[in-house]
Amino acid sequence: MIKITATAESIEQAKKLLDAGVDTLYIGEGTYGLRLPHNFTWEEIREITNLAHEAGKAVTVAVNALMHPEKMKNIKEYLDFLQDIQVDKLTVGDTGVIFVLKRDGYNLPYIYDASTMVTSARQVNFWAEHDAKAAVLARELPKDELVSMSQKLNIPGEILVYGATIIHQTKRPLLQNYYNFIKTDEDYSYERGLFLSEPKDESTHYSVFEDDHGTHIFASDDVDMMPVLKELTDMDFVNWKLEGIYCPGDDFVEIAKLFVEARTLIEVGKFTADKAYQLDEEVRKLHPKGRTLGRGFYDFAPDDIK
Repeated sequence: MIKITATAESIEQAKKLLDAGVDTLYIGEGTYGLRLPHNFTWEEIREITNLAHEAGKAVTVAVNALMHPEKMKNIKEYLDFLQDIQVDKLTVGDTGVIFVLKRDGYNLPYIYDASTMVTSARQVNFWAEHDAKAAVLARELPKDELVSMSQKLNIPGEILVYGATIIHQTKRPLLQNYYNFIKTDEDYSYERGLFLSEPKDESTHYSVFEDDHGTHIFASDDVDMMPVLKELTDMDFVNWKLEGIYCPGDDFVEIAKLFVEARTLIEVGKFTADKAYQLDEEVRKLHPKGRTLGRGFYDFAPDDIK
Protein backbone atom coordinates (compact mmCIF):
# COMPACT_ATOMS: atom_id res chain seq x y z
CA MET A 1 0.00 0.00 0.00
CA ILE A 2 1.36 3.40 -1.02
CA LYS A 3 1.75 5.90 1.82
CA ILE A 4 2.17 9.65 1.24
CA THR A 5 3.93 11.92 3.73
CA ALA A 6 3.79 15.70 3.30
CA THR A 7 5.33 18.61 5.16
CA ALA A 8 3.00 21.21 6.65
CA GLU A 9 3.63 24.94 7.09
CA SER A 10 0.60 25.81 9.24
CA ILE A 11 -2.27 24.24 11.11
CA GLU A 12 -4.64 25.35 8.36
CA GLN A 13 -2.51 23.75 5.66
CA ALA A 14 -2.22 20.60 7.77
CA LYS A 15 -6.03 20.33 7.79
CA LYS A 16 -6.17 20.76 4.02
CA LEU A 17 -3.47 18.14 3.46
CA LEU A 18 -5.36 15.65 5.60
CA ASP A 19 -8.52 16.37 3.63
CA ALA A 20 -6.55 15.95 0.39
CA GLY A 21 -5.70 12.35 1.29
CA VAL A 22 -2.18 12.61 2.68
CA ASP A 23 -1.46 9.78 5.14
CA THR A 24 1.20 11.40 7.34
CA LEU A 25 2.01 14.99 8.23
CA TYR A 26 5.70 15.83 8.65
CA ILE A 27 6.30 18.63 11.15
CA GLY A 28 8.69 19.77 13.86
CA GLU A 29 10.32 22.71 15.59
CA GLY A 30 13.55 24.60 15.04
CA THR A 31 15.81 23.25 17.77
CA TYR A 32 15.73 19.57 16.82
CA GLY A 33 14.32 19.50 13.27
CA LEU A 34 16.04 20.35 10.00
CA ARG A 35 14.79 22.31 6.99
CA LEU A 36 11.14 22.58 7.88
CA PRO A 37 8.66 24.89 6.11
CA HIS A 38 7.65 26.16 9.55
CA ASN A 39 8.95 25.74 13.07
CA PHE A 40 5.91 24.91 15.17
CA THR A 41 5.56 25.50 18.89
CA TRP A 42 5.11 22.47 21.12
CA GLU A 43 1.43 23.26 21.57
CA GLU A 44 0.97 23.54 17.81
CA ILE A 45 2.62 20.14 17.41
CA ARG A 46 0.15 18.79 19.96
CA GLU A 47 -2.79 20.33 18.07
CA ILE A 48 -1.68 18.98 14.69
CA THR A 49 -1.10 15.53 16.18
CA ASN A 50 -4.61 15.53 17.60
CA LEU A 51 -6.05 16.67 14.26
CA ALA A 52 -4.25 13.90 12.40
CA HIS A 53 -5.30 11.22 14.84
CA GLU A 54 -8.93 12.37 14.74
CA ALA A 55 -8.75 11.95 10.96
CA GLY A 56 -7.25 8.48 11.28
CA LYS A 57 -3.92 9.75 9.98
CA ALA A 58 -0.38 9.93 11.39
CA VAL A 59 2.27 12.49 12.36
CA THR A 60 6.03 12.18 11.97
CA VAL A 61 8.13 14.71 13.89
CA ALA A 62 11.57 15.77 12.69
CA VAL A 63 14.25 15.11 15.30
CA ASN A 64 16.91 14.79 12.60
CA ALA A 65 19.34 17.54 13.53
CA LEU A 66 22.94 16.90 14.48
CA MET A 67 22.70 17.00 18.25
CA HIS A 68 25.58 18.99 19.63
CA PRO A 69 26.07 18.77 23.43
CA GLU A 70 23.86 21.77 24.22
CA LYS A 71 20.95 20.13 22.40
CA MET A 72 21.48 16.70 23.96
CA LYS A 73 21.26 18.25 27.43
CA ASN A 74 17.60 19.11 26.90
CA ILE A 75 16.39 16.53 24.41
CA LYS A 76 14.76 14.23 26.96
CA GLU A 77 12.22 16.91 27.82
CA TYR A 78 11.27 17.11 24.14
CA LEU A 79 11.13 13.32 23.74
CA ASP A 80 8.97 13.09 26.86
CA PHE A 81 6.58 15.59 25.32
CA LEU A 82 6.41 13.78 21.97
CA GLN A 83 5.74 10.48 23.72
CA ASP A 84 3.07 12.09 25.89
CA ILE A 85 1.14 13.40 22.87
CA GLN A 86 1.64 10.04 21.10
CA VAL A 87 3.24 11.14 17.86
CA ASP A 88 3.50 8.18 15.51
CA LYS A 89 7.14 8.36 14.44
CA LEU A 90 10.28 10.47 14.57
CA THR A 91 12.94 11.00 11.94
CA VAL A 92 16.35 10.63 13.57
CA GLY A 93 19.87 10.84 12.16
CA ASP A 94 22.03 11.35 15.23
CA THR A 95 23.16 8.17 16.97
CA GLY A 96 23.00 9.93 20.34
CA VAL A 97 19.24 10.29 19.99
CA ILE A 98 18.90 6.63 18.99
CA PHE A 99 20.91 5.68 22.06
CA VAL A 100 18.62 7.72 24.34
CA LEU A 101 15.48 6.27 22.74
CA LYS A 102 16.70 2.74 23.37
CA ARG A 103 18.33 3.32 26.77
CA ASP A 104 15.28 4.97 28.28
CA GLY A 105 12.68 2.73 26.68
CA TYR A 106 10.77 5.39 24.76
CA ASN A 107 7.73 4.25 22.83
CA LEU A 108 8.70 6.43 19.88
CA PRO A 109 9.35 4.48 16.65
CA TYR A 110 11.92 6.17 14.44
CA ILE A 111 12.79 6.49 10.77
CA TYR A 112 16.52 6.66 10.12
CA ASP A 113 17.34 9.96 8.38
CA ALA A 114 20.98 10.79 7.76
CA SER A 115 20.06 12.77 4.64
CA THR A 116 22.55 12.46 1.77
CA MET A 117 24.49 9.63 3.46
CA VAL A 118 21.84 6.89 3.23
CA THR A 119 22.99 5.23 0.03
CA SER A 120 23.16 1.46 0.59
CA ALA A 121 20.89 -1.37 1.67
CA ARG A 122 23.58 -2.59 4.04
CA GLN A 123 23.52 0.74 5.87
CA VAL A 124 19.72 0.77 6.08
CA ASN A 125 19.60 -2.82 7.29
CA PHE A 126 22.16 -2.06 10.00
CA TRP A 127 19.80 0.55 11.45
CA ALA A 128 16.88 -1.83 11.01
CA GLU A 129 18.73 -4.13 13.43
CA HIS A 130 18.74 -1.18 15.83
CA ASP A 131 14.96 -0.76 15.65
CA ALA A 132 14.58 1.70 12.77
CA LYS A 133 11.16 1.21 11.17
CA ALA A 134 12.09 2.83 7.84
CA ALA A 135 14.85 4.94 6.29
CA VAL A 136 14.93 8.18 4.32
CA LEU A 137 16.95 7.33 1.22
CA ALA A 138 19.47 9.78 -0.18
CA ARG A 139 17.94 11.81 -2.98
CA GLU A 140 20.94 11.28 -5.30
CA LEU A 141 20.34 7.59 -6.04
CA PRO A 142 19.99 6.59 -9.71
CA LYS A 143 17.43 4.07 -10.88
CA ASP A 144 19.90 1.19 -11.23
CA GLU A 145 21.00 1.56 -7.62
CA LEU A 146 17.40 1.83 -6.43
CA VAL A 147 16.58 -1.41 -8.25
CA SER A 148 19.48 -3.12 -6.49
CA MET A 149 18.54 -1.68 -3.08
CA SER A 150 14.90 -2.66 -3.43
CA GLN A 151 15.84 -6.34 -3.49
CA LYS A 152 17.86 -6.10 -0.28
CA LEU A 153 16.08 -3.68 2.07
CA ASN A 154 14.60 -5.16 5.25
CA ILE A 155 12.58 -2.03 6.06
CA PRO A 156 10.82 0.49 3.80
CA GLY A 157 12.84 3.21 2.08
CA GLU A 158 11.27 6.65 1.76
CA ILE A 159 11.55 8.29 -1.67
CA LEU A 160 11.23 12.01 -2.33
CA VAL A 161 8.68 12.31 -5.14
CA TYR A 162 8.22 16.09 -5.05
CA GLY A 163 10.06 19.11 -3.71
CA ALA A 164 13.42 20.67 -2.97
CA THR A 165 16.30 18.38 -2.08
CA ILE A 166 19.29 19.17 0.12
CA ILE A 167 22.77 18.53 -1.27
CA HIS A 168 24.96 20.10 1.41
CA GLN A 169 24.82 21.22 5.03
CA THR A 170 27.61 22.68 7.11
CA LYS A 171 27.55 23.91 10.69
CA ARG A 172 29.57 26.90 9.52
CA PRO A 173 27.54 30.13 9.15
CA LEU A 174 28.76 30.78 5.60
CA LEU A 175 26.25 33.51 4.75
CA GLN A 176 26.78 35.38 8.01
CA ASN A 177 30.55 35.17 7.52
CA TYR A 178 30.21 36.53 3.99
CA TYR A 179 28.00 39.41 5.11
CA ASN A 180 30.45 40.18 7.90
CA PHE A 181 33.27 40.24 5.36
CA ILE A 182 31.51 42.73 3.07
CA LYS A 183 30.29 44.70 6.10
CA THR A 184 26.54 44.47 5.57
CA ASP A 185 23.60 43.20 7.57
CA GLU A 186 21.24 41.02 5.53
CA ASP A 187 18.48 38.46 6.09
CA TYR A 188 19.68 34.92 5.36
CA SER A 189 16.57 32.93 6.32
CA TYR A 190 14.96 30.64 3.75
CA GLU A 191 12.06 33.11 3.32
CA ARG A 192 14.57 35.49 1.71
CA GLY A 193 14.86 33.16 -1.30
CA LEU A 194 18.63 33.38 -1.72
CA PHE A 195 20.30 31.15 -4.26
CA LEU A 196 23.69 30.49 -5.88
CA SER A 197 24.46 30.09 -9.57
CA GLU A 198 27.46 28.55 -11.26
CA PRO A 199 29.70 31.20 -12.89
CA LYS A 200 29.37 29.63 -16.36
CA ASP A 201 25.69 28.69 -16.09
CA GLU A 202 23.37 31.41 -14.84
CA SER A 203 20.36 29.09 -15.18
CA THR A 204 21.46 27.08 -12.13
CA HIS A 205 19.57 27.85 -8.96
CA TYR A 206 21.05 26.41 -5.77
CA SER A 207 18.77 27.67 -3.01
CA VAL A 208 20.67 28.52 0.17
CA PHE A 209 19.74 29.66 3.65
CA GLU A 210 21.18 29.73 7.13
CA ASP A 211 19.70 28.99 10.54
CA ASP A 212 20.82 27.76 13.96
CA HIS A 213 21.91 24.46 12.41
CA GLY A 214 24.26 26.10 9.90
CA THR A 215 24.11 26.66 6.16
CA HIS A 216 21.89 24.58 3.85
CA ILE A 217 22.31 24.33 0.07
CA PHE A 218 19.73 22.68 -2.18
CA ALA A 219 19.97 21.11 -5.62
CA SER A 220 19.37 23.37 -8.61
CA ASP A 221 16.32 21.35 -9.71
CA ASP A 222 13.47 20.49 -7.39
CA VAL A 223 12.36 16.86 -7.67
CA ASP A 224 9.29 15.74 -9.60
CA MET A 225 8.94 11.96 -9.94
CA MET A 226 5.38 11.93 -11.26
CA PRO A 227 6.35 10.34 -14.62
CA VAL A 228 8.13 7.40 -12.92
CA LEU A 229 5.84 6.71 -9.95
CA LYS A 230 4.77 3.38 -11.43
CA GLU A 231 8.41 2.33 -11.78
CA LEU A 232 9.07 3.24 -8.16
CA THR A 233 6.01 1.33 -7.04
CA ASP A 234 7.06 -1.71 -9.04
CA MET A 235 10.37 -1.57 -7.11
CA ASP A 236 8.29 -1.57 -3.91
CA PHE A 237 9.18 2.00 -3.03
CA VAL A 238 5.76 2.92 -1.72
CA ASN A 239 6.67 5.47 0.96
CA TRP A 240 6.46 8.80 -0.88
CA LYS A 241 7.54 12.17 0.51
CA LEU A 242 6.26 15.57 -0.62
CA GLU A 243 8.52 18.44 0.47
CA GLY A 244 6.91 21.89 0.58
CA ILE A 245 9.66 24.13 1.95
CA TYR A 246 9.83 26.10 -1.32
CA CYS A 247 6.22 25.57 -2.44
CA PRO A 248 3.97 27.43 0.00
CA GLY A 249 0.24 27.65 0.52
CA ASP A 250 -2.58 26.10 -1.43
CA ASP A 251 -0.39 25.29 -4.45
CA PHE A 252 1.37 22.65 -2.36
CA VAL A 253 -1.98 21.23 -1.26
CA GLU A 254 -3.09 21.01 -4.89
CA ILE A 255 0.15 19.25 -5.82
CA ALA A 256 -0.46 16.80 -2.98
CA LYS A 257 -3.90 16.08 -4.45
CA LEU A 258 -2.27 15.20 -7.78
CA PHE A 259 0.02 12.66 -6.13
CA VAL A 260 -2.93 11.23 -4.21
CA GLU A 261 -4.75 10.84 -7.53
CA ALA A 262 -1.69 9.14 -9.03
CA ARG A 263 -1.58 6.72 -6.11
CA THR A 264 -5.25 5.82 -6.58
CA LEU A 265 -4.74 5.21 -10.29
CA ILE A 266 -1.68 3.03 -9.68
CA GLU A 267 -3.52 0.96 -7.10
CA VAL A 268 -6.40 0.26 -9.50
CA GLY A 269 -4.12 -0.34 -12.49
CA LYS A 270 -5.10 2.77 -14.46
CA PHE A 271 -1.96 4.91 -14.26
CA THR A 272 -1.21 5.16 -17.98
CA ALA A 273 1.63 7.09 -19.62
CA ASP A 274 -0.88 9.65 -20.88
CA LYS A 275 -2.31 10.14 -17.39
CA ALA A 276 1.18 10.46 -15.91
CA TYR A 277 1.96 13.16 -18.50
CA GLN A 278 -1.29 15.00 -17.73
CA LEU A 279 -0.68 14.98 -13.96
CA ASP A 280 2.93 16.01 -14.46
CA GLU A 281 1.82 19.02 -16.50
CA GLU A 282 -0.53 20.01 -13.68
CA VAL A 283 2.31 19.76 -11.16
CA ARG A 284 4.44 22.04 -13.34
CA LYS A 285 1.68 24.65 -13.54
CA LEU A 286 1.44 24.77 -9.74
CA HIS A 287 5.17 24.65 -9.07
CA PRO A 288 6.71 28.02 -8.04
CA LYS A 289 7.82 30.15 -10.96
CA GLY A 290 11.56 30.47 -11.29
CA ARG A 291 12.20 27.02 -9.80
CA THR A 292 13.05 24.21 -12.19
CA LEU A 293 11.96 20.57 -11.92
CA GLY A 294 13.79 17.36 -12.70
CA ARG A 295 14.24 13.75 -11.61
CA GLY A 296 17.47 14.31 -9.73
CA PHE A 297 19.96 11.50 -10.35
CA TYR A 298 17.28 8.97 -11.26
CA ASP A 299 18.20 8.77 -14.95
CA PHE A 300 21.97 8.80 -14.39
CA ALA A 301 24.19 5.77 -14.87
CA PRO A 302 25.79 5.00 -11.49
CA ASP A 303 29.31 5.32 -12.92
CA ASP A 304 28.54 8.85 -14.10
CA ILE A 305 28.02 10.10 -10.53
CA LYS A 306 31.22 11.52 -9.05
